[in-house]
Amino acid sequence: MEIVGVQVEVPANTPVLMLRERVEPGRVLPIYIGGAEASSIHQALNGDEPPRPLTHDLMCSILESLGSELRSVTVTDLRSGTFYAELELVSGGDTTRVSARPSDAVALAVRVGAPVFAAEGVLDEAGQVPAVAETDDAPDELVDEFRRFIDEVNPEDFES
Repeated sequence: MEIVGVQVEVPANTPVLMLRERVEPGRVLPIYIGGAEASSIHQALNGDEPPRPLTHDLMCSILESLGSELRSVTVTDLRSGTFYAELELVSGGDTTRVSARPSDAVALAVRVGAPVFAAEGVLDEAGQVPAVAETDDAPDELVDEFRRFIDEVNPEDFES
């Protein structure tokens, strides 16, 4: 998955983490997240370094000092409108999976350059295929489609 960014849904002012499938059909996976996590992801994507470590920076420092590596993040499940994720950690040749909120997992992944994946079932259930016009302006069209999607999507759309 590609991390498209964090956007704010209007009028509810709710942050949404936008992930996009790197292969066709390029489904977009919107995940509603908290404001603190949205800010943390946004800062990491922009390369902003806070004067003191934020929680996600601290977690990265802890993992590093313990000799652990965040190998990948996977959005594993969607139950009752709630997304679930796992961190794949490697330490001393051993692999461990740790349950995490997708927002925290992505905030860590952005900081260490770990890849982000989504289970096919999650994409089948919540992924949205953006309509893209076949023009030279396709990237602009895609951004416009994301904005239209954000303006129209509601958290209830992801409830079973």
